[in-house]
Amino acid sequence: MADTSRKTPPAPSAAQKALHKLGLVRDIDLALHLPLRYEDETRIVPLRNARDGDTVQIEATVTSSEVQLRPRRMLKVAVDDGTGTCELTFFSFYPSHQKTLAVGARLRIRGEVKGGFWGRQMLHPQFRVAGGELPAALTPVYPTTAGLPQPYLRRAVVTALQRADLSETLPPGLDPPVGHFMGRNGLQRPCSLREALTFLHHPAPDVALATLEDHSHPAWQRLKAEELLAQQLSQQQSRRARDQLRAPVLRPSQAADGAWPLHEQLLAVLPFGLTAAQRRVGEEIAADLARSVPMHRLLQGDVGSGKTVVAALAACRAMDAGWQCALMAPTEILAEQHFTKMIGWLEPLLAASGRRVAWLVGGQKKKERAAMLALVESGEAALVVGTHAVIQEQVRFQKLALAIIDEQHRFGVAQRLELRRKLEAHGMEPHMLMMSATPIPRTLAMSYYADLDVSVIDELPPGRTPIVTKLIADSRKDEVIERIGAQVAAGRQVYWVCPLIEESEALDLSNATATHQDLSEALPGVVVGLLHSRMPAAEKKAVMALFSSGQMGVLVSTTVIEVGVDVPNASLMVIEHAERFGLSQLHQLRGRVGRGAAASACVLLYATNDSGRVGETAKERLRAMVETNDGFEIARRDLEIRGPGEFLGARQSGDALLRFADLATDTHLLEWARATAPLMLDRYPEWADRHVARWLGGRADYLKA
Repeated sequence: MADTSRKTPPAPSAAQKALHKLGLVRDIDLALHLPLRYEDETRIVPLRNARDGDTVQIEATVTSSEVQLRPRRMLKVAVDDGTGTCELTFFSFYPSHQKTLAVGARLRIRGEVKGGFWGRQMLHPQFRVAGGELPAALTPVYPTTAGLPQPYLRRAVVTALQRADLSETLPPGLDPPVGHFMGRNGLQRPCSLREALTFLHHPAPDVALATLEDHSHPAWQRLKAEELLAQQLSQQQSRRARDQLRAPVLRPSQAADGAWPLHEQLLAVLPFGLTAAQRRVGEEIAADLARSVPMHRLLQGDVGSGKTVVAALAACRAMDAGWQCALMAPTEILAEQHFTKMIGWLEPLLAASGRRVAWLVGGQKKKERAAMLALVESGEAALVVGTHAVIQEQVRFQKLALAIIDEQHRFGVAQRLELRRKLEAHGMEPHMLMMSATPIPRTLAMSYYADLDVSVIDELPPGRTPIVTKLIADSRKDEVIERIGAQVAAGRQVYWVCPLIEESEALDLSNATATHQDLSEALPGVVVGLLHSRMPAAEKKAVMALFSSGQMGVLVSTTVIEVGVDVPNASLMVIEHAERFGLSQLHQLRGRVGRGAAASACVLLYATNDSGRVGETAKERLRAMVETNDGFEIARRDLEIRGPGEFLGARQSGDALLRFADLATDTHLLEWARATAPLMLDRYPEWADRHVARWLGGRADYLKA
């Protein structure tokens, strides 16, 4: 007899697939899927009261209905509501529409009224047969996708609101600082989550729409507070879980021959002294490394503030204690810059003990790679520098104690977790030092980096040349090329950066190639190089070597030179289509010049529209670049203009964890969430778990890297 107990579940419908595509899997996901806007179908407006441009709902009778073929096929319908007439026009229609819109039909019609020479008109209005009670609340219009019509989505949300567990997860006495809600009895009181969601999905028609649009309504504030609390709870849980883990204690062991510790030897041979900020940050890191709890520290500093030497000193402390260190960078160019510096600083100091600095990248020859892997496994490689190749499975560290990740926002969550697993065999995990040259605004650090300790290098080394930033329309490109010729003739070097065209790498490449050709023709006798992401590693290396050695006068590049490239003789940076770049990225690129003694400049070439203007947002960005060289001020403005995505990179695997709260305007709610999270974890741990599960589901894991 056949087993009928296990029936194959029905295949999901197109609408269900579309729901999943939007991430609407659980009832709570649908309950938290809030409307983009609302339509007012709660009242009928007489046509005589409708003003030009108003979107209104009328109830009227069809007086004529005909298909016209000139100047193109369309359906023209005239209606009369007793106070006035209106003509409805449809360019796309079906026989069923014509049937509903037949002469004599009484209809409920909603659309934008336009007053014209021939009287009032509506273009493609919504319509249905009149009758039935008017809705008591505004009609929600939801964010949707292909295959998911609004009526289906509205029904799904209503069902989810009824089924979802919306019981309170905020303990008594920990109410958020949000405005009060007017109850049906006329009394004002804080609103519950259920009340807030029910209201936002179906607001009363008398609500001030502005408070819904700018998210200042108490119902919106309640949601934002809960969302920020979930994020803070998740990060505090992550920090507390990490505090239970163990890491190697890195204190320098006394050398048998009485030699100085490695970090002191390095300080003695460096051709420069550390700034007060570098010394302070170095001490913070040293204190962390001397503890048995894994360090999880973000080291941030502006372009050129000297993060690499701080990282080198941290690596020395790991090596002093007899352990290994890994330094990982997102691109081969940046990794090689680090490798060159580390070799120069550390190889002479390590030679006496027979230890080495190893190099691991994806494009290595098999023989070289095998030799490096052997050095890492034996422990002879005290420091391993490379790209994501450092975390591959076949890389076996003898005893990894410290992992340094440069430009950490460029790495995915899985990659960072993989690096942390390299010490699992010892029952520990390595200390983590993450570096970022993109200064992070305070509110962002409080929110998305609440689980990290943050060290800031807030001063530049003496002798850095100020960079003059100029805004020039691309119609004056010839003048810029003339200036390039003068710079090269004076023995200087120049970067010309082309924008990355996200939709097409091929288009991006052809853009850079065409610019390279134009500059080569315009600057006879000057060596003009080309660097882009699709070049083989060896070719990139050869181009950079020519530029670094001074043999190449101009380097045309896509944004692969954004971080890590250090050529002190380069004194001019030209950024083409600067209006397409984010502020932080423009600041990073500008930081490639001004590294030597020569006066340096950054030219932002911008394209204007047909009327000779540039967009408002782009104008704000470009203005900020001219007004300040302070990376933290630029980061603050970038957060205002672009939102947090610019700074976070892959930390949330592309999934913005804040859907409702706005870090620029909701600082008071963030402060409340930061203060409330530890109280909840201490006193109400089960409530905290329920709150995080409701708001973040599986996404909480992304915060733990």
